[in-house]
Amino acid sequence: MRTLVQYNQLPSFFNNLVNHEFNRHFHTPAVAKAASPVVPAVNVKEDETAYHIELAAPGLKKEDFAINLTNNQLTISAKLEEAKEDTTEKYTRKEFSYSSFERSFRLPKNVNNEQIQAAYTDGILKIDLPKVEKPVIEPKQIAVA
Repeated sequence: MRTLVQYNQLPSFFNNLVNHEFNRHFHTPAVAKAASPVVPAVNVKEDETAYHIELAAPGLKKEDFAINLTNNQLTISAKLEEAKEDTTEKYTRKEFSYSSFERSFRLPKNVNNEQIQAAYTDGILKIDLPKVEKPVIEPKQIAVA
């Protein structure tokens, strides 16, 4: 006696039809580009005096970036709107491209928040986060009252 019901898979024709329609609508280059989030690569380096963040973002302008520091969290974001137009005698085609990203970093307590600097050259956003100089603690004798 069998207690389980045998699984009856849908006919392959139905599967092929569904896959074809899904691929036709959702796997076009425009949809793939719009659906895939772009997160720029980041290098973080440390030396004796500072931390250095390098963010690869070619094709942007320095005006496209917003860098904010809130509650010891550094947030780097950018929004880019690009319009391309191709005109010939018989048709006009316009392609719009919108992209944005946001990266956040929790900063260590030894970063001097007042001295953070950023520069954008050759497609690389460089942010320098100087460390707070450690105060020299002199030995001190405390009198007991």
